[in-house]
Amino acid sequence: MAWHDIRDPGDPELDRLAAQYQLHPLHIEDCRHRNQNAKLEEGPGYLFVVLKPVLLNRDQTLDVFDLDLFIGKDFVISVEGGDCPSAREILTQVRGQEARLRPDQVFYRVMDGIVDTYAPVLDGLNEEIDRLEDEVLESPQPRTLQKVLSTKRCLNTMRRVMANTRDVTAHLQRSGTELVDPQLWPFFRDVYDHIARNLDTIDMQRDLLTGSMDIYLSSVANRTSQVMKVLTVLGTAALPALVISGFYGMNLHSLPWANSPYGLAIVAALIVLTTTGLLYALRKLHWF
Repeated sequence: MAWHDIRDPGDPELDRLAAQYQLHPLHIEDCRHRNQNAKLEEGPGYLFVVLKPVLLNRDQTLDVFDLDLFIGKDFVISVEGGDCPSAREILTQVRGQEARLRPDQVFYRVMDGIVDTYAPVLDGLNEEIDRLEDEVLESPQPRTLQKVLSTKRCLNTMRRVMANTRDVTAHLQRSGTELVDPQLWPFFRDVYDHIARNLDTIDMQRDLLTGSMDIYLSSVANRTSQVMKVLTVLGTAALPALVISGFYGMNLHSLPWANSPYGLAIVAALIVLTTTGLLYALRKLHWF
């Protein structure tokens, strides 16, 4: 088996290999145009596979890469799109066993390794969801909502990647290609099962995020209600002062204590007493 490892899709070596193994020009174009969906296509005497390694960054953003494989009867061509440490580690590990592997076994081991890297990413997203649930309960802030939406975008991306990868394994088993030994079918079904379980995990995490968003909106609404309640109480408590001051603001000389030297003190005491009495009544009514 000849294994050709291409790290730069623009390398002229890829054109030479395309001519040597009669690779379809559209497949070469897919290698050089990034952001392809995971897929499997059959060419004359080979399989063209696009796999999607992922990388979860420290800021909980997700980077998605392309790893293209050409699988023939006696050759493997791997084309890396971007610098993904997990993909490079898998390729290095499998290449260490190259002498005793067939091309279809290389295909299985690389695909299985890529699918296995999805689990730690989901674990990292699950920890982030746990933190967000605590945050929306304790101190909901606008940045919390931004984190929830960002994590939800990551989950949507992971779901799209894994759904397409699941379709690759399903298409591979339906096609019954001679390039894959029938003894490997149970192993590819195992990969399919892993992806199916991960998709169930993603659906559960999306439900948790939706619940966190509902909790956030409820917390914000409750805080708004509390603020409005306090403002209502303050406005109600100020009513006696407004009524009394407005009453004595009229240009009339026959008002009580209008000519008394203690009139101001009496009116001020009246305002304090009525306001205190109203606050006591509101307290008894459990307004605050």
